[in-house]
Amino acid sequence: MTVFHRTTILSYPVALLCILQLILPFLVANAFAPMFSNHNVHNTVLRVATAKDYDATITSCKEFLCKAAESKAEDSELVLDSLLDLEKSMRKKRKAEGDSVAEDVLKNLTGDWRLIFTTGTVDTQERLKAKINYFPIKAMQSFDATTQPMTITNGIFLGDFAVLKFFGDFQFDLVKSKVEFDFDRIVVLGFSIDLPKAGAAKIGAKTGLGSKNNVRNAEKGKAAFFNWISADGNIATARGGGGGLALWKRVQLDED
Repeated sequence: MTVFHRTTILSYPVALLCILQLILPFLVANAFAPMFSNHNVHNTVLRVATAKDYDATITSCKEFLCKAAESKAEDSELVLDSLLDLEKSMRKKRKAEGDSVAEDVLKNLTGDWRLIFTTGTVDTQERLKAKINYFPIKAMQSFDATTQPMTITNGIFLGDFAVLKFFGDFQFDLVKSKVEFDFDRIVVLGFSIDLPKAGAAKIGAKTGLGSKNNVRNAEKGKAAFFNWISADGNIATARGGGGGLALWKRVQLDED
């Protein structure tokens, strides 16, 4: 009787809680906890919903880009749109989930990649008055993130013959998902040449394989870079220091 007398001065919801206390004694210590628990559940649902939103976009974009990498027949504007959507969604994912997203990219980066599609650097677009799309020749990029220092190789091939290959090392910024690299050796038609500071950047800028911005950065002691968007078992995507977007397909170098 004493308990029911006290509930008369309380609000109706609290009175219900008191009745529940009589029925379920183990809830006594946490009678008001469900209010906070519901709030936490609501926040969790929102986070999960948001995660599902960007993860769904990422999955959709990757599926389309995989098709483009295999066929080289998908509309180039749609490929560009998918690259932009993937870049935006991966940025959201990194912000929400932290360094683990970039760690996964780095783990998957090791291997051989064939350049499939590129918008070209801003310099190249201006020079050609057009955007490059599916890359017309065999261009390869190889990474090994299992060594110290981590290594990078770029190559241009005629068939299976490497006409031009750059060798260097790279660092990976987990916060920005950014690859900073520097080449110190070039092999031309089988002849190896050591490169001076900014040497690779100057060659890249003259041939259109790199950006003039890389030359300016090298002269200031800054490394060339890619803002890496994604890398998995099938494709990799990135935005270069010159502003261009690119899509690679994972291959076996000795089999491609």
